[in-house]
Amino acid sequence: MDQLQKFWKVKTLEQLSPSEWESLCDGCGKCCLNKLEDEETGDLVFTNVACKLFDSQACRCKNYQKRRRFVPDCQILTPKKVRRLSWLPATCAYRLVAEGKDLPKWHHLVSGNKHSIHKAGASVKGKVVSEERVKDLEDHVVDWIY
Repeated sequence: MDQLQKFWKVKTLEQLSPSEWESLCDGCGKCCLNKLEDEETGDLVFTNVACKLFDSQACRCKNYQKRRRFVPDCQILTPKKVRRLSWLPATCAYRLVAEGKDLPKWHHLVSGNKHSIHKAGASVKGKVVSEERVKDLEDHVVDWIY
């Protein structure tokens, strides 16, 4: 792939076309996990509990286009939000581009394979439960999100 095809290396988030923006998502699913905030410190921890719309096998939203209708607090990422949301994982492609870093070798835009993220173990595929099956998020805190 030549440098012209590597749009994430030459454009800012604000310069991306809608299709480039959407293609940047690596499909890790980490942004769809419930997080808990310590009221005293403000620290965030991840759980292995996914949004009710998250398909854990496909690692995608079941209703991406209408997700805000069913999950009003779903965060629709924008360049401004990417720079502000501290909970975006260090491997998030949006965060990496915002920080001027390259994409990991398992990212589908680098590898050419949409499944390479799962083979690398960098997604939540098969590792999460739906929030519809969980009573207490505190019982589901995990430390494997990076």
